[in-house]
Amino acid sequence: MISRIDLRGRRPSRRELLAELPRAELDVEHAAATVAPILEDVRARGAAALRELAERFDGVRPAHVRVPAAAVTAAVGVLDPQVRQALEETIVRVRRVHAAQRPQDFTVDVAPGAQVRQRWLPVRRVGLYVPGGLAVYPSSVVMNVVAAQEAGVGSLAVVSPPQKDNDGLPDPVVLATCALLGVDEVYAAGGAQAVAMLAYGAAGSEDVDGETLCEPVDVITGPGNVYVAAAKRLVRGVVGIDAEAGPTEIAILADGTADPVHVAADLISQAEHDPLAAAVLVTPSVELAGAVEAKLVDLAEVTPNRDRVAVALRGSQSAIVLVDDLESGLDVVNAYGAEHLEIQTVDAAAWADRVTSAGAIFVGPWSPVSLGDYMAGSNHVLPTGGCAHFASGLGVHSFLRAVQVVEYDADALAVVADRVVALADAEGLPAHGEAVRARF
Repeated sequence: MISRIDLRGRRPSRRELLAELPRAELDVEHAAATVAPILEDVRARGAAALRELAERFDGVRPAHVRVPAAAVTAAVGVLDPQVRQALEETIVRVRRVHAAQRPQDFTVDVAPGAQVRQRWLPVRRVGLYVPGGLAVYPSSVVMNVVAAQEAGVGSLAVVSPPQKDNDGLPDPVVLATCALLGVDEVYAAGGAQAVAMLAYGAAGSEDVDGETLCEPVDVITGPGNVYVAAAKRLVRGVVGIDAEAGPTEIAILADGTADPVHVAADLISQAEHDPLAAAVLVTPSVELAGAVEAKLVDLAEVTPNRDRVAVALRGSQSAIVLVDDLESGLDVVNAYGAEHLEIQTVDAAAWADRVTSAGAIFVGPWSPVSLGDYMAGSNHVLPTGGCAHFASGLGVHSFLRAVQVVEYDADALAVVADRVVALADAEGLPAHGEAVRARF
């Protein structure tokens, strides 16, 4: 069901590891060619294009692209009480963690009369993408909205694909989650067309009563499929984006003490997201590898999304990687840079502290990735495809800008005036120096 990669007896270089380790193929460049005309259509025709594209891609033509506020509010009334309780607890925990992420302004007195202050300012308006294809994600509403709210963003718009079985509105649990978070600007739009609407704005057509204008946003965040990733790539620069999120990934670094049932269950928990989802076990234990393989067969046969899981586990993006020892395993997971990394070893916390590349790290047998997907308090919008080498998961920082404020008095400027002039002349920019001389 899942392939093996045997690295025992050798210590591959970083370059060799990057070539050998499994990774989902995500052809964003090819998808961009398909997406580009969709972006232009929405830019030109606004809500009319959005309704036509929804009918084409989602199989339903929404009566209103903007969800009526009454429909958002009403969704809470039909929400399953247990789901509501779970969502409310998730919101509390995620808000607690994200409130602690807010960076502090600071002031530095560089010299007498010379001061530089740094202020953190939220962006004006954000667009938050919530998927709704193979599965629906009210938890992604929480992750996106809470981070933006804790950053102090004043205007939030949530987009999620229209659902045929909900009269062209987004999933009712998604709508209810928006209501629980106090968000009433919600749009029945998904895919590349939703990204275009957020980036460029869209006017409502005259023949639909109550249709309103969607104003352009400053930042778009949230996971989606390859077409959403391609659309985000094309509008980057018009707006900011969090990342070009690809298929989900889980890597597990485990030794012989790990429970094979836990390991197999955790691999399957991410494989059920998408046929391209990546599930990777890195271990020095041949016994654990064999036991996990057997459990994967057993558990995959009975899981409700068995077809999707089977495709993901058999895919070239998933594997069991055998290594000589945990030191070698650490090299592998650091080179891989997984979206989600579990450590199931003796002294798991110590190994976790040595990880340098992962979107989020889950330490020990009682911290499964699914906890982070919902209720750990961390954010589940994380870098994929190796982007964890240089990118962070979604958080308050995703919606903030650092602005430096410079204030010198005359005496402070006089102290460095000649040096500013010297540097300006050295760079062949004499007018820079003259701007200082003019003050004296």
